[in-house]
Amino acid sequence: MAKYIGCDLGGTNLRAAIVDTETGMVSNSISIPTLAREGHEAVMARMAELFIRVIVESGLPKEAIGGIGIGVPGMLDVDNGVVLFLPNLPGTWPNVPLAETIRNLTGLPVHILNDVRAITYGEWRFGAGRGESRMACFAIGTGVGGGLVIDHKLLLGFGGTAGELGHQTIDFHGPKCGCGNYGCLEVYASGPAIAAMGMKAVAQGLTTSIGELVDFDLNRITPEVIGRAAMAGDPIATDIYEQAGFYLGVAMANVMVAVAPNRFVVAGGVAQAGELLLEPIRRTFRKRVRVAPIDQTDIILAQLGGQAGVIGTACWSEERSKQNQ
Repeated sequence: MAKYIGCDLGGTNLRAAIVDTETGMVSNSISIPTLAREGHEAVMARMAELFIRVIVESGLPKEAIGGIGIGVPGMLDVDNGVVLFLPNLPGTWPNVPLAETIRNLTGLPVHILNDVRAITYGEWRFGAGRGESRMACFAIGTGVGGGLVIDHKLLLGFGGTAGELGHQTIDFHGPKCGCGNYGCLEVYASGPAIAAMGMKAVAQGLTTSIGELVDFDLNRITPEVIGRAAMAGDPIATDIYEQAGFYLGVAMANVMVAVAPNRFVVAGGVAQAGELLLEPIRRTFRKRVRVAPIDQTDIILAQLGGQAGVIGTACWSEERSKQNQ
């Protein structure tokens, strides 16, 4: 079967669609509010209803769907389909049997995967990493997530925890990260970290157009606003992206000497800054890697946008279903 359902479990929205895992085509995409504050039991019930609705609206019989893949933003036991900890959802979902619950409610095979590992897998199957034997993905948004494909296989490690590239230590004297460690990449290059640099510049009264773009309302400063200022030639805004790109370049250099990917893929909302971010990443990367063949790798933007996670989870469900046959 080439038809699988892919789902993104987000703090704000649940999104599901049918994916043709032979072509990567996405159809019958539906998004509904997660309403996470109602608790995991209510969310899982709503999720199952969403999957049934997607199938009904597609006109396909349920037997035509090979399975369901769910991308989850947190720590998981991938092998057993259990959510261990979701830091950004109410109740944190400790030891929730997500796969078993959805399987019982829908009658379909269910497999779960970390949301950024799902983006990684989607981009490798049908996006910017297609055809590469080794790929590293950095997804830059509210946090910095990651994933690795090594020798044509998604690297899982213990229970699917491998590939947390955003939580490598960049500065061991650095500030505390949300994960509890100090000096993680996420502290320096996530969307909130970039926005905080813009807020600080405006609050300090530095000569920058960032404040004017938001009527000096610091709470409205986002990476996108800073990017607009940088594109217009603002040196402070440009320097903020220069700093974020520097730290990302250091992180990619670390990954390069460890596993030598053929390709680095940069995904997530912050990646919309394009060359403003990629240029300092590449420059730092070239400067920092001395013992690996950097001419055999490249650093490019993701291609699938918001569809990457849905495609990745559907393809993951297909992969695991085949392994279980």
